[in-house]
Amino acid sequence: MPFKGRDIVTLDDLTNEDIDKILSTAKKMEKYARGDPPSNLLAGKILATLFFEPSTRTRLSFESAMHRLGGSVIGFTSTESSSVAKGETLADTIRTVENYADVIVLRHPKMGAARAAAEVARVPLINAGDGSGQHPTQTLLDLYTIKESKGRLSNLNIALLGDLKYGRTVHSLSLALGRFNKKLYFISPETLRMPTEIINDLKEAGVEIIETTNLEEVIGELDVLYVTRIQKERFPDITEYEKVEDAYRIDKEILSKAKSDLIVMHPLPRVKEISYEVDSLPNAIYFKQVFNGLLVRMALLALILGVVE
Repeated sequence: MPFKGRDIVTLDDLTNEDIDKILSTAKKMEKYARGDPPSNLLAGKILATLFFEPSTRTRLSFESAMHRLGGSVIGFTSTESSSVAKGETLADTIRTVENYADVIVLRHPKMGAARAAAEVARVPLINAGDGSGQHPTQTLLDLYTIKESKGRLSNLNIALLGDLKYGRTVHSLSLALGRFNKKLYFISPETLRMPTEIINDLKEAGVEIIETTNLEEVIGELDVLYVTRIQKERFPDITEYEKVEDAYRIDKEILSKAKSDLIVMHPLPRVKEISYEVDSLPNAIYFKQVFNGLLVRMALLALILGVVE
């Protein structure tokens, strides 16, 4: 089985065929995702969740995924509760934990930490976000959400809005979307533009990039609007954050200028960038994304541990 024992560190680790396989497997997991019927696919298997940064959706969905498939979970949610607080290196933490688990999920504040950990680990390792680097499982659940909502991944007008500089979610997602679409919209304050290296990679792949600071200029063209939080914790200078924290707000007024079937996505958590009045609109599917994250992570664990083909 081609997935068995594989690391998932970036989307570069996956071909388009791999992505299709993950998404189709995720669809099959829906019957188990609510616990009816219960599954024992991963009975006897142990997942270690090593979260050096805070997380709600990613950590809990991985843990729920493992439990829904009959497996068990160990791990920590802060460095204070582990030997990292005593000065233990990441490599030594990985070498220790691999003795207790069949697969490791790692979130770490430093870009490149997941790749370094995967090179040390003797068990499969899944990147749950490394600094401002990549977040491949978020990207996979986003792709699944788009495909389920729109029926396809290609020939769509998709915009990524907000913190495109520090947002690891949009870094991974833009590169993945570039495999299926020949045009992407990037909407952000000037100081939070998508990194040049990602734009260059997309252009080299033949993707047209439309950059703007003004959402209203393009919202009428869009099929998908992917909104991100301005990430206060990523700013080295708080005064720079304060200049852009209220750059965008999605509400009923701005959505009245969009296509009726525009979908609004968000990796969550949100702060002020999407008004609560949007939650009741058919455009809002960000809480469906949350459930889809469970499906995709169930699929990944089942594939990597070799219990489904």
